[in-house]
Amino acid sequence: MAHLPAVRRLISHLHWSSSSSSTTLFSLRPLFSIPTFHKLYFLIPLSLKPCNPRTKTTVSHPRLTPNDTTLVLKKDERLESRSVIPEHIEGTSTTTIAAIVTSLGGPPSAVGIVRLSGPEAVAIVARVFRPARRKKGKTLGSGSWRPTSHVVEYGVVLDDHGNVVDEVLAIPMLAPRSYTREDVVELQCHGSEVCLRRVLRACLESGARLAEPGEFTLRAFLNGRLDLSQAENVGKLVSAKSIAAADAALAGIQGGFSSLVRSLRIQCIELLTDIEARLDFDDEMPPLDLNLIMDKIHGMSRDVENALETANYDQLLQSGLQIAIIGRPNVGKSSLLNAWSKNVQSERAIVTEIAGTTRDVVEASVSIHGIPVTLLDTAGIRETDDIVEKIGVERSEAVAISADVTIMTISALDGWTSEDNKLFNRIISNKRQHSFLHTFKKKRFVESSTPVILVVNKIDCAPSACTDLFVEGNSFSKHIFTCAVTGQGISDLESAILEIVGLNRIPAGGHRWTVNQRQCEQLVRTKEALARLKSSIEEEIPLDFWTIDLREAALALGQISGEDISEEVLTNIFGKFCIGK
Repeated sequence: MAHLPAVRRLISHLHWSSSSSSTTLFSLRPLFSIPTFHKLYFLIPLSLKPCNPRTKTTVSHPRLTPNDTTLVLKKDERLESRSVIPEHIEGTSTTTIAAIVTSLGGPPSAVGIVRLSGPEAVAIVARVFRPARRKKGKTLGSGSWRPTSHVVEYGVVLDDHGNVVDEVLAIPMLAPRSYTREDVVELQCHGSEVCLRRVLRACLESGARLAEPGEFTLRAFLNGRLDLSQAENVGKLVSAKSIAAADAALAGIQGGFSSLVRSLRIQCIELLTDIEARLDFDDEMPPLDLNLIMDKIHGMSRDVENALETANYDQLLQSGLQIAIIGRPNVGKSSLLNAWSKNVQSERAIVTEIAGTTRDVVEASVSIHGIPVTLLDTAGIRETDDIVEKIGVERSEAVAISADVTIMTISALDGWTSEDNKLFNRIISNKRQHSFLHTFKKKRFVESSTPVILVVNKIDCAPSACTDLFVEGNSFSKHIFTCAVTGQGISDLESAILEIVGLNRIPAGGHRWTVNQRQCEQLVRTKEALARLKSSIEEEIPLDFWTIDLREAALALGQISGEDISEEVLTNIFGKFCIGK
């Protein structure tokens, strides 16, 4: 608040120092982002506000209405603010981009796709594409291709010397019925990387520009085809590692989360409208219904909380879990890995009766409740003079420290031994030291919990002794009895892991959609603004302060949907996409 007189004086000085009669307050707009300019508008003296030349009356600030989808103005002005859209993004609609949109680097596929998008997409393809079908009495020459939207045509692609590069199917999708809402043409080529690159080169030589990472989706966002949260889910869907991750991303693309954000933002704007109207016309309007306002704020806060609960699930969907299987040699660690992953792939680890068979970390991938999980079978940890085995032991300890969950395996035949006790204390000590160093660097002196599950394996060999094997005083999160030969106890082990990481509270089908870290930060910002608003109402603070918190909440929600976003955030988001998306 201390800066308000200074800002008012600055604007007054800039306004009156202008010698041009046509200069108005709106000449300052390019100096500020749109939301900041609108905030400053309320601080301007009445005498400095622009006048209607016909009526000689002051033009009031555009009022908020319940139907507005932006914070202040009805028109979406993202493309008019240089502080929001960088120069190279502003010109995207004037250039035509091209890229290979199918993956490269792996085994060749039957079909690959080169995509073009932009105002010259059809013209560029017309220079390189010759349809095989000829109209009666006519021969199609260079540049004479006149496609019908969404009608596939077969033909060939020529290079600049007229040589045939490949046989292709051309699929035109004319604006606005396309992914980017621009003219889009996709050339379906043979899947060889050589064919794809030759077709792409022909398009680039005919006037297209190579697309930047995520530029197709960026154009879809800028042209209103997707909002920012939907665009982020496109990236999630492309990189999904499990069915649950793909389903959550698809629900986000279809607007599940976007609808919630839009609804919350409209509610904030409706409250802001009512409050600002009473600031100007308090004597002419009925008093505010505080109970109704508090109920609305409680409902909004509850929706925000529900959305925040999906953040941890999203992180697990994207990065998955790493589970380290540790223990003494020959307790059945490799057998447990093979039994766990046998439905997904063939046996990953070599199993023999010789202790110390596993010398390195062996990985296997499984899915638990839709979460991608990497199982890490480690070398048996023991004191040894064998150089190779010693390296394997060191790697096992390193894996145990960094894993999300550690499974300590013992044999039902041997029970809990002194070696097991030493190993357990050694692993826990290493984990605590690692946790302390990690939190010390972050200046957070909070010891994180270390989930360790005790698995008593080989219960088929000594079933009667199972109940006596668990040792009191050892801080295991869970203890499970398994038989790697028959697969007994694997489902119990998966349930224990779900409970430890908090996934047992998630519905069987997973969340319909999830929020990423960026969205989570803005939701927390919204939550805090709504909490301050409730405190302001309860403490009977003047209405002016209510509008500050409501604007903060609306702006945070606008950051999620992209209605109020910076160049840096856009660059960071779309820079993580692949070239063809």
